[in-house]
Amino acid sequence: MPSSQLVQKPFSFWAILAIILVALDQASKLYVEHTFEFAERVNVLPFFDFILIYNTGAAFSIGAEAGGWQRWLFIALAFGACAFIIYLLKKHKEQPFFCFALSLILAGAAGNLIDRIAYGHVIDFLLFYWEDWQFYFPAFNLADCFITIGATLIIIEELFFRKNN
Repeated sequence: MPSSQLVQKPFSFWAILAIILVALDQASKLYVEHTFEFAERVNVLPFFDFILIYNTGAAFSIGAEAGGWQRWLFIALAFGACAFIIYLLKKHKEQPFFCFALSLILAGAAGNLIDRIAYGHVIDFLLFYWEDWQFYFPAFNLADCFITIGATLIIIEELFFRKNN
């Protein structure tokens, strides 16, 4: 549904939504952290497991072997991303679909930022794979889901609903 068909919401609405999503992300990570041993894997479906692992890198563990300095880089990048998203949320109040997508991305960035500050790594626990093959998607968490869904919604809006200026 394009932004023009949704009701405009104040910045506080989007901020509260992001806070609720961050709380959900952090609660899920704490649950897994206190329920599972590191690297413990529990099968849920033929293509999905819960697993407790830590990621010191970025997406797909990029930079995980960098020796520790990457933690501070990713913290700085996440702070910058959060600040820019807050700016965009305040600037584009008349675009609720866009703001919803931004709120998802903000929640994801903030959720993983909290992990990096508190633990020095991101807690991942969702693992999808296909049969017994070596093909699997790297483990991830709810924050990563929020970022992916938000980015996808922005792309969908840009491709299908944005009017050409």
